[in-house]
Amino acid sequence: MFRKVAVANRGTIAARLVRALAGLGVSSHVLCSEADRDCPYVEAADGFTVIGPPPPRESYLDGGKVAEAALRAGCDAVHPGYGFLAEDAGFARLCGEKGLVFIGPSPDWLRIMGDKVASRDLMREKGLPLCPSTGILEGDAEAMARECESLGFPLLIKPAGGGGGIGMMPVLSPDRLLHALEAAASQAERGFGRRDLYAERLLVSPRHVEFQVAADGKDAVHLHERDCSVQRRRQKVVEEAGAPVIPRDRLAAMAFKVAGILGECGYDHLGTVETLYSPETGFGFLEVNPRLQVEHAVTEEVTGTDLVELQLRIAAGERVSALLPSPPPLSGHAIECRIYAEDPVRFLPSPGPLKVFRPPEGEGVRVETGFREGCAVTPFYDPMIAQVIVRAADRPKAMDLMFEALGDFAVEGVKTNIGFLRALMRHGPFREGKAHTTMAEELVKTKGYEPLP
Repeated sequence: MFRKVAVANRGTIAARLVRALAGLGVSSHVLCSEADRDCPYVEAADGFTVIGPPPPRESYLDGGKVAEAALRAGCDAVHPGYGFLAEDAGFARLCGEKGLVFIGPSPDWLRIMGDKVASRDLMREKGLPLCPSTGILEGDAEAMARECESLGFPLLIKPAGGGGGIGMMPVLSPDRLLHALEAAASQAERGFGRRDLYAERLLVSPRHVEFQVAADGKDAVHLHERDCSVQRRRQKVVEEAGAPVIPRDRLAAMAFKVAGILGECGYDHLGTVETLYSPETGFGFLEVNPRLQVEHAVTEEVTGTDLVELQLRIAAGERVSALLPSPPPLSGHAIECRIYAEDPVRFLPSPGPLKVFRPPEGEGVRVETGFREGCAVTPFYDPMIAQVIVRAADRPKAMDLMFEALGDFAVEGVKTNIGFLRALMRHGPFREGKAHTTMAEELVKTKGYEPLP
């Protein structure tokens, strides 16, 4: 196991990593921006370095600064968390050149999986069904528009690199296509440093189901699935394990299939295979996220497997076949709600000081956060301030427990989406397991909708 690990991230995931490293007896060193200097996980770590001012490109996205700070601190490994440098093949290669272990996939796999078109081509070769899409869009704007139109409408314009919903632009008709292409390219360049795009057929109200896999370059095993269908602005807001309503044999067959493919290919770390699902068409492959997911906690709750510890052990050279000889059994049902500092109707960020910040507690309730009372939510980063995770014997009990836990979460100083999430836990179609990717917007548009206090 490693001696000292640099935590190259912020917020909820930084706090999660510091705690996991402490549990393994490994020293942690947080690399933070000036805006995050006073966050509680910085104080909880064994050391910290301020690597730059708040803008991500001058701090968390500057791979050279991150690597040099890790070396100066005497670290032997770097954990990038999710987002920022987590899928940056160049940064992973730089770490290796400087003698630092990058806790994630090898640079070659990051390059392949980070190129969404290349990963789709690979999965098509291996027999996974895909949602219809173009290749990388090339030429001037008019040429790209013609290629998109050949796919048919409605469309979703997507960056070829990156994730998290950044740069995704739905296009319902040709008159908005040129604007969407430019907007998507601009957001992709700001978020990921590249403007490459591709287009995908936009499915109407599908389920978003993803499969968790752990691999070491030789063996791979799945840890079942998560349903991440409730989204706003193409970003997940509620996740569940396992996926409701879909027959278990259908889910198990897909989980074994994707794990078998990644094992056969020689994939070498945690990875999540994302799909869109409808009862009529089944699963359609979207992409592989070669990193820890924000929603990893629901998988941990129903499998009893610490995914961060699993990452660290795989990166340290332990074999998956010894750590997880077979898929762990599912136990109970888990739901996660992402708590955002945002307006609960328009979903617009609401930065400001956390004058009151008292997360819920109790049996079956888990909260992950990088904040405490008195901290400020700044406009520089994603406005997620916490994740509330609940586990119960079955899904109805989990929904009821989440409703109560959200009601016990006291936040003042910023607006939050807690009222929306409580309303969702009482929303008939959600309770029936009929979640889909446009449910959040539909609920907000419902006549008489009000966030629940």
